[in-house]
Amino acid sequence: MIDLGFSKGLTEFAANQQGSFFVYDLDALSDHIANLQNDHIKLWFAVKANPLSSVIQTLDRQGMNFDVASVGELEQVLAQGIRPQRILNTGPAKSAQQLALFLQRGVNTYVVESINQLKLLNQLAESVDFKPQVLLRVQLRFDDDGDNPLGGNSLTPFGLGIDEWSEIDLADYSKVDVVGLHIFQWGNMLDGAKLISLWQQMITPLKALALTLNFEFKVLDLGGGLGIPYAGEQTKLDWATLVAALNIIKQQANVNELWLELGRFAVGEYGHYLTKVVDRKINYQQQMLVLEGGINHLLRPAITAQPFPVQLLRKSDGDFEPFHLHGPLCTSLDKLGVLALPNDVAIDDHLVFSQCGAYGFTEAMPFFLCHSLPAEVIYQAGEFKVIRPTQPASSYLF
Repeated sequence: MIDLGFSKGLTEFAANQQGSFFVYDLDALSDHIANLQNDHIKLWFAVKANPLSSVIQTLDRQGMNFDVASVGELEQVLAQGIRPQRILNTGPAKSAQQLALFLQRGVNTYVVESINQLKLLNQLAESVDFKPQVLLRVQLRFDDDGDNPLGGNSLTPFGLGIDEWSEIDLADYSKVDVVGLHIFQWGNMLDGAKLISLWQQMITPLKALALTLNFEFKVLDLGGGLGIPYAGEQTKLDWATLVAALNIIKQQANVNELWLELGRFAVGEYGHYLTKVVDRKINYQQQMLVLEGGINHLLRPAITAQPFPVQLLRKSDGDFEPFHLHGPLCTSLDKLGVLALPNDVAIDDHLVFSQCGAYGFTEAMPFFLCHSLPAEVIYQAGEFKVIRPTQPASSYLF
């Protein structure tokens, strides 16, 4: 999970760090993003996955563009010196105030999720000296109706169906330029063949919608949804295979540009979360560890029933056995999984949870029970640097 050099340095750093913390390997992240870049796909980073300034700056240096879904994300990205022309505004809730602010800041690319959003943007665009380009977000139904974090075939607030979009007349929206379609319904996919199959199924109905609405279909945005493995038996997606398939899809759709919005796949594998063991006990013949941090710092296990992989930071020759890992909150929901650890794990040992570069602290519920906020640390050029220190509850209680 962690390379030997990184692990040695991390052990020393953790011994002198008070409280739980996230650490991000920016050098490895930079190399990963460089390897993703290609001539066939325009890549956007879904800022919701990790809005840390250092992460944004690292991706910026590798030419990534930025998908933002709130005013807070917008201001964070702009604060890192990103030009508004490299920002894509997504998200189901776009008020008049938010759209007006995005336009004032110079953002000129929008994913529109409803007819009301389209009307609002068209109206507000009269006040700026550029014509915003728009992608209409589409919901489709597929044969595969399995559960999925993005909704899959379920009714969601993301976009509209073909029939609903077909009722509009784009001549009524002359202040914006509809250049393409957006579709994103499946999250954390690890089955490359299935993902490619879903993408291929989208082409025919989307081309038909563009024909019905009578606009030039220049851009196809397939969102994200590319997963990373959280369990040992899972395998990584093969990026080269996906790029080859996406190039064919781009040709079949006959679009000028094909876009992906990567979150987890971009940054997930390059972050780790460290927390200490506070207590160890046996209850009903089950080994249990109570940790300094739990779902107040890492919420994902509680909402997906899928834990982050974990390891003991120090070396151990102990045999592995399953432990129930619980956090400090006064609720049974505060559980990070049942995971194998060396049987000599002890109080004050550090545990390292991996794959935490995406959907970590900013997805968590840090204020419940008024525990301290975790620090955020970067690892770059062989050095650790605290970007945001651990903060006590007094920093946010009034």
